[in-house]
Amino acid sequence: MNIVRSIFRNPALLTFILVVAVWVIASLTLRGFGNYGHLRYLLELASVIGIAAAGQTLVVLMGGIDLSVGAIITVTAILLPLISPAWDPTGLVGIALAVAIAMGIGLLNGAGAAFLRVPPIIMTLAMATFLQGLLVIVAGGSAVTVSNPAVILLGQSRPLGIPAGILLWAVVSVVVLFLIHRMPIGARFLAIGANPLAARLSGVSLTRNTLLLYSLSGLFAGVAGVLVLGMNRQGYVGIGDPYLLTSIAAVVLGGTSILGGRGTYAGTIPGAILLVTTTALITVVNASPGWRSIMFGGLILSLLLISGREARR
Repeated sequence: MNIVRSIFRNPALLTFILVVAVWVIASLTLRGFGNYGHLRYLLELASVIGIAAAGQTLVVLMGGIDLSVGAIITVTAILLPLISPAWDPTGLVGIALAVAIAMGIGLLNGAGAAFLRVPPIIMTLAMATFLQGLLVIVAGGSAVTVSNPAVILLGQSRPLGIPAGILLWAVVSVVVLFLIHRMPIGARFLAIGANPLAARLSGVSLTRNTLLLYSLSGLFAGVAGVLVLGMNRQGYVGIGDPYLLTSIAAVVLGGTSILGGRGTYAGTIPGAILLVTTTALITVVNASPGWRSIMFGGLILSLLLISGREARR
């Protein structure tokens, strides 16, 4: 009984157990679902959500939210082929420039929240709307094909039979978990999310940490955009839209409080996998695509209600 209670008190562990249970049941009941190739494909899809949700997790831990993640992914995927210099045979310069632009957009989000005192939900929503309009003007309705060799390698290569996207996600996971749990800055993020006033009175700079967090969110969204571009071999307006809602859903599903101050990226990882797996199951049973949106929206609403009840206790 105590073990069961401990599991339910650990959202990250509970989500991981749920992922394993869904995979086992689906593998036993659906032909081909449990094949190594299919499970590897699901993890590859989850890697994009997981990387985008890395920055989202950091922002939510501090009590904020980033609604520009999808737009930043789209900006990266469209701009990277356009700004990759012809004199760079490796393609790494283009990637660096695109990710730097994504990080700069995140920095602008942080500046708006920190200096102008604009609520993060409004600041990032306004940024996303601005970027979407700008992309329509720049790219129109045409797709941009990537020729950057490093991007293609990232999206298509499989070192030791493992997609490069999964390996990249593993590196991001180690970095984020180390940042949250092994560095003083992680404690400051949690302190701000739990009680901004107490954190400020303790000498924690809300301005500096806000700028840093939203810059990191832009950085990880940019990395996710590079990976999406490599996997699809082209960028187009709206390519990053599906990853906004899923990045938030992965965070809250993994047990991170949407109110901030409590949670871990260790829960976001199985949360991203569970979302992709559930989407795959909906596709396999030929359910309407609308059910995916209903599921994600209902999931976030229910977890918001739970978070609100916990805050009032």
